Amino acid sequence: MKTRAFHFALLCGCLQACGPRADAQSVHEASIAELQDLLRDGEISSVQLVEGYLARIEAYDRAGPRLNSIVRVNPAARGIAAELDRERAASGPRGPLHGIPVLIKDNYNTTDMPTTGSSVALADFVPNAASTQVEMLIAAGAVVLAKTNLHEYAYGITSVSSLTGQTRNPYDYRRVPGGSSGGTGAAVAASLGAVGMGSDTCGSIRIPSAFNNLVGLRPSKGLSSIHGVMPLSHTQDTAGPLARNTDDLAIVLDIVSGYDVNDPATEVVRDLPPTRFRERLGEVSLEGLRFGKLDSYLERADGATRGVIEEALEWLEQRGVTVVSAEIPDVTDLISRSGVIGHEFRNDLDQYLEQFGSERIAGLEDIVDLGLYHQAVDGQLNRSRDAERDEEAYQQALAARAELRTAVEQVFEENELDAIVYPTIGQIPVFIGESQPGNNCSIAANSGLPALSLPAGFSDSGLPVGMELLAGFLEDERLLAIGHAIESGYPQRRPPAVTPDLVDGVPPPMRTGILQVEGEGFSLQGEIRVDPVQNRLEYELRLSGADVDEISAVVLVFDEGPAPAALNLLGPDAEVAAGSEFMTPRLRQAVADQSLRIRVFGSRLPREGVAAPVVFDN
Repeated sequence: MKTRAFHFALLCGCLQACGPRADAQSVHEASIAELQDLLRDGEISSVQLVEGYLARIEAYDRAGPRLNSIVRVNPAARGIAAELDRERAASGPRGPLHGIPVLIKDNYNTTDMPTTGSSVALADFVPNAASTQVEMLIAAGAVVLAKTNLHEYAYGITSVSSLTGQTRNPYDYRRVPGGSSGGTGAAVAASLGAVGMGSDTCGSIRIPSAFNNLVGLRPSKGLSSIHGVMPLSHTQDTAGPLARNTDDLAIVLDIVSGYDVNDPATEVVRDLPPTRFRERLGEVSLEGLRFGKLDSYLERADGATRGVIEEALEWLEQRGVTVVSAEIPDVTDLISRSGVIGHEFRNDLDQYLEQFGSERIAGLEDIVDLGLYHQAVDGQLNRSRDAERDEEAYQQALAARAELRTAVEQVFEENELDAIVYPTIGQIPVFIGESQPGNNCSIAANSGLPALSLPAGFSDSGLPVGMELLAGFLEDERLLAIGHAIESGYPQRRPPAVTPDLVDGVPPPMRTGILQVEGEGFSLQGEIRVDPVQNRLEYELRLSGADVDEISAVVLVFDEGPAPAALNLLGPDAEVAAGSEFMTPRLRQAVADQSLRIRVFGSRLPREGVAAPVVFDN
């Protein structure tokens, strides 16, 4: 449901909508339709939208949680927005994307900024032609705001690169954002742009969508062009948007889908009418749908992911969806035999660099021999550099892809399914530096079938979980309509706490809470400081008095009355304590609710201790 009364999350009241916007330049969590309403009514300009997003990039990507999702900001963005404002005034908007700032993954060709694959090897490479999808976006009136970081050459799922470094997850900046489109995922989740473009060879749109509480579609192979997108595997690569809601996704998909003479794979849609993603969003009712649940994929997921998915499936069943167990025969063997990235990457990248005019780097051999890459892709790049394509094995892999699609289509037919459902990725985001397990990307990637990742909910630790829906070939529009029906009844979008709305152009200030407990023979004094954009609680306290040696513990609790300890501040034989803690969602909420209390335990105190509220100054 759309509303002109935007709502935003303030950290220490955060995770809950709390009122209408006072600042017309605020862009936090705003949908494309909402922004267009403001533009139409003259309440805001495209230039102001650009400035609003740039302010958020400065506050949250370069500072605060330092998401490190942006490679380069487009220096011409303000000028482009101003021209589009003049055009709107003279002749009206071109369409729903007119004047809307978008983010572009830095493997899409742009001719006014370098296209790098997030590698130092290509730090200054400006292609001689833009990608087809970028041209379509520009023709529709979009403002290319910035290029986003990716796992180098799109060859991984944690989004680390030699050019920009590690992108951080805005839901817990100690963790990875998924990949390879992790920069786009983190940036869109944090409202650093209205919508963002990614690519998906094996999960690179869907995994960042899952880890950043977004909607992302890996389209049917050939539905949209990959011309001018730096390749990982041309027969498996796809490209498209990541968004905060299905309507935004549909708007962009309608613009970037369709036949392109420069991409032979799009021949499958050459004679089809233009897509109607947005028009068809409301045409599906959940009542009567049949989903096939891949039990084996759920069983191997971690407990947090499995619990969230099972809860979502239970909700679907309550709304009239029939959920049946389904398995794809020999799926593990079919997936292992149908992988083509190792066969295609080197040749594809070398041809791309030649076609689009790279002068300093001729191909993968130069990149590896000069050490111009991050160690995270060392194994992949070295294997590809030294490999010679085995043509017979390559053809066998391509044939296995057809076998996989047939096997999946038989499951659809035999079970009369509208979708096959499973976790987008079976494990929550790992801490930075760790290897990310749980990838379920290959069924869609190796078969060429469309797959949609939807927000399914959150783990107890506040991490997003994605649910993936797989559909038949070129059933993308109906698949998104199914996703829209789920989103409408089971909305799970929640903005990151560490990137709240800016107030007068700056993040919310630190809050300070006073700790004070007076008792017979002792006095406790101290303070708690809460940093909203670092998501940290810092504390300092000191005991004084004749009986301080009788005090055994000082703890924080969430509730009044008897309540278990949530955080220990001081233990036995200590008079002074200081520390810093990364806040859990429940701890953040307690700060927001002003419900934190301090309890002091000691041998001369009542067995339940003595308690006092933590009083914050704002």
